[in-house]
Amino acid sequence: MTHPTPTPEAIAHFLKTNPDFFQQHASLFAELRVPHPHETRAISLGERQILTLRNRCKELEWKLAGLLHNASGNERISRQLMQWCCDMLAEDDAARLPALIVERLQGIFELPEVVLRVWEKDGPAPYVQEIGDVVKQYADTLATPYCGTTQDCPAAEWLGATTRSMACVALRAPEGGTVFGLLVLGSDEAERFTADMGTDFLETIGRLASAGLQRLPDQVVADLA
Repeated sequence: MTHPTPTPEAIAHFLKTNPDFFQQHASLFAELRVPHPHETRAISLGERQILTLRNRCKELEWKLAGLLHNASGNERISRQLMQWCCDMLAEDDAARLPALIVERLQGIFELPEVVLRVWEKDGPAPYVQEIGDVVKQYADTLATPYCGTTQDCPAAEWLGATTRSMACVALRAPEGGTVFGLLVLGSDEAERFTADMGTDFLETIGRLASAGLQRLPDQVVADLA
């Protein structure tokens, strides 16, 4: 009677469930040869395991290098944000704050476009101007910064045609008060601002910019009575 040839899956399952197999058949382990992953020759199981471990070590080295690079970048941004905050505190003329905010953020994050719009405040154009209700209502919904494509944000019309990703940060009065502005960062890189990215830096920027712009005087509404 012939026995059915075991499938590769069955063999793999047997080896997993019988870890002492090669211990009981040590000579077989030494004699087995497997294909080299990058060459045409065959190698022993021991050599193949060493190659696998080397590849894993290289992957871990790349991941570690990436983490170190990100940590270094975050440290640099933290220092620059601290200097940006100091510059805002040192600025005597509140009317110059909007331009200072935009110019510094463009430099810190190396972005082609940073747009600031503030409403219900008195200040220099184009930063302070009348904004449509659609954008205002959108800004009111931003409990956290928006990051993603330009298709899902009405403020995208403020950016150039080459913008592929953006971030929107609502500017609020102290203690979670009313929204009085919107800070928009645009990039021509699709992966620069994505929906799954962390927003800690953006939230910090929003709080700092909001606090600084509180120095702008409130807009005076004329009494028509």
